[in-house]
Amino acid sequence: MDVTIRIARAGDEEQILEMYPWLFAPPGSKPQHWDADAARRRLGEAIDGARSTILVAEDAGRLVAFCTAYLNLDSVRFGQRCWVEDLAVDPHQRSRGVGAALLRAVRDWARAAGATHLELESGLARTDAHRFYEREGGARKSYAFGWEL
Repeated sequence: MDVTIRIARAGDEEQILEMYPWLFAPPGSKPQHWDADAARRRLGEAIDGARSTILVAEDAGRLVAFCTAYLNLDSVRFGQRCWVEDLAVDPHQRSRGVGAALLRAVRDWARAAGATHLELESGLARTDAHRFYEREGGARKSYAFGWEL
């Protein structure tokens, strides 16, 4: 693997936005209220935020993966949580260690930011992703329930 993991910087928003269709491809789907302009703005806020990061994997100047993470809850029971919202790798780059490198990097970022644990959700149909997360030491801990508002 000849990929560099780095923190996204202002100006990367458009390239990151172009990677979101990897999340929408089956077995995923595009969120009902997806708005690319709002997503672009939110990417900028996450890049600039003190309690968030976006990590990207770069191969020969081209972004091939990304991960968004947020310090979003300081739980009474568990302490500071880091939430991984999105993690996607170019389908042509999978099984090369890119996702594992991103996951290690986001765990390092979370630990350095004072998080005691890292969590994410993965859709029920994403069995390949589940195998990847388990291979990387993740444990299934709960069912997640959600409501569209």
